[in-house]
Amino acid sequence: MNLYKTNVGGIIVWILLAACSHHKSGDLVLFDAAITPDTSVETLTGGSVRSKDSVLWVNTSGKNRQPGVMINGNWDLSGYGSLEIKLFNDDHKGELPISIRLENPDADFEKGKGVFVDKIIVPSGKSKEVVIPVPVRLPYPETGEKLFGMRTTPYQLSGAVSNLDPSKVSRLVIYINNPTLNWKWGIKRVVARPGEKKELPAWMKLSPEEFFPFIDQYGQFKYKDWPGKTKSDDDLSASLSQELSAIAAEPGPADRGLFGGWKNGPRQKATGQFYVKKVDGKWWMVDPEGCLYWSHGPVRVTSSFAMTPLDGRKFYFTDLPGPNSPFAQFYKTRDKLLQPYYDAREIKETYDFSSANIYRKYGENWQEKYADMVHKRLKVWGMNTIANGSDSRICRLDKTPYTDRIEIKSAPITGSYGYWWKFKDPFHPEFRANLKEQLLNHKAELDDPWCFGFFVDNEIDWGSESSLAEWTLQSAAGQPAKIEFVNWLKKQYREIEKLNDSWESAYSSWDDLLQSQNVPLPGAKQDCRKFSLVIAEAYFKNIREQFKKVAPDKLYLGCRFSGSNQAVIRIASKYCDVISFNVYKRTLKDFRLPEGVDKPVMVGEFHFGATDRGMFHTGLVPVENQKERAQAFADYIESGLRHPNIIGAHWFQYGDQATTGRFDGENYQIGLVDVCDHPYAETISKIKTVGYQMYEIRNKK
Repeated sequence: MNLYKTNVGGIIVWILLAACSHHKSGDLVLFDAAITPDTSVETLTGGSVRSKDSVLWVNTSGKNRQPGVMINGNWDLSGYGSLEIKLFNDDHKGELPISIRLENPDADFEKGKGVFVDKIIVPSGKSKEVVIPVPVRLPYPETGEKLFGMRTTPYQLSGAVSNLDPSKVSRLVIYINNPTLNWKWGIKRVVARPGEKKELPAWMKLSPEEFFPFIDQYGQFKYKDWPGKTKSDDDLSASLSQELSAIAAEPGPADRGLFGGWKNGPRQKATGQFYVKKVDGKWWMVDPEGCLYWSHGPVRVTSSFAMTPLDGRKFYFTDLPGPNSPFAQFYKTRDKLLQPYYDAREIKETYDFSSANIYRKYGENWQEKYADMVHKRLKVWGMNTIANGSDSRICRLDKTPYTDRIEIKSAPITGSYGYWWKFKDPFHPEFRANLKEQLLNHKAELDDPWCFGFFVDNEIDWGSESSLAEWTLQSAAGQPAKIEFVNWLKKQYREIEKLNDSWESAYSSWDDLLQSQNVPLPGAKQDCRKFSLVIAEAYFKNIREQFKKVAPDKLYLGCRFSGSNQAVIRIASKYCDVISFNVYKRTLKDFRLPEGVDKPVMVGEFHFGATDRGMFHTGLVPVENQKERAQAFADYIESGLRHPNIIGAHWFQYGDQATTGRFDGENYQIGLVDVCDHPYAETISKIKTVGYQMYEIRNKK
């Protein structure tokens, strides 16, 4: 992975300086912007740096995977207990997620060998001094090396990652992991402090023979205990009995109509369907009865929320069922939304721990009983929505309003990029036809008044303001968007020589431009920016027209932006009934639409997580523990309720992901229930607090 260039002379100078540079007696300075030579600092995947006022200021792009800086050195940290790091977040875009990585000379980041990684958050527009532990060298690094397919492993719970040797640290890397925004941030210093190192957890002292298997029959981590951990089938039965008794004694909020709308609020026209309306300066949904409605509920309500790949990993698990066991059925249960992602990665074997536990818990007719429990829970919790990606069998019981998501599966712009899928070509003849097909596959939902609308696509990579057209130019000659682009250019320039003058290019003919798949020259930037808007316009316009032909009574909820640019959002506002964003932050207080755009907004995803209940990863927005997680949930929903444009916020997701990860390794503690269908009491308590007061909060000036 050749991401940086090493300057040997600069390193030698820096080693000498670092060896004698101390803030206090016994401290070791790894980096200080006031004295560290520029030659020892390298940019990482597109970062740029500038020193000013004893701070190294870093500019990073949202287009790059891990932009930041690398500092070369030769440090022995074996006698140090912690690293103290002073960082600055000079932007006001929200909390800045920074990763800190230490590497040995023979580090292999992909295998987690010789690497230490920790993650920190720097508040918006502020500086922060953070302290992270220096890891202990592991007695059995080969155990950690057998762990894969997880975003975070049990070896990372203590801050140690695989087998970093603290006595031979050669690189310090500070970066943003998979950003979606451009950031300006700064590093002042990194200092190692003496002190005792954190004791390794007992499981990190086990040999591979002792450590594996490390997951119990319920899909939980074996070597840790926590409140609410399921230890027997009797625990499942007791949990169910206690919860049913509590539900029977608690009917839910008294101010809700049939569809969960505000029955005590100002009535609007009842159309038998959901629609959006601005009332007294705030956007709302209106439910089929004419009640004002604010959408509050979880994404991916399904029994298969903790399905995990087995390929090459069966030795992780205790007592996987044999072929004649009634639990063997959970090798074959599938999550309809996510199965294409497993197929694309050629994952052959999976096991569905969450469905297996629900089967244990509810017994005969477990699917029907579980579905009924979901609706009872949401009502008692003060929620009123089953959000997208959920089991249609649960949604179609028509007890809780719901939404769904479809993904266009037509041909992409082949030169494009995408975290999930490449950008679909809106000029391709299959584009509208496939959208129609996807909608008609949900015909029962189109006819159901309990379904309020559909998201179309998810977290598209829009790139920069010129990217769509630049990707198009790098596609084959038969790409419909490219043919459209070349025809557009012909109208602008008429002669290829005039385009060459403008672009400083040397195409021999229009056909030469069509055949070329080279990265466009800088002179093409302005035209690429303009045609990128043409592509975006065609994308939203075609969807809108086809959507309303097939589903005139349903809301077109947009594409669930996770990163975009102002121009694309403006175009989306022309065609979407509701603009949707997945917003992984602590608050919606600072959320803004582009100036002049006034549309209703749905937050398609948010979450918080902690690692105090047996899971290995916090999710995208970490918190310290379950108490802090619960308060973060309530604060987030309240900030959305107070925002005039926001008409709902959907928690991702109903249940925790598998302890050992899903198709892409995500193994986040982000459920309202755990893998054994046990609700997280602290979070549910706060959901009730804000949920029962939801319409009062929304109605306040």
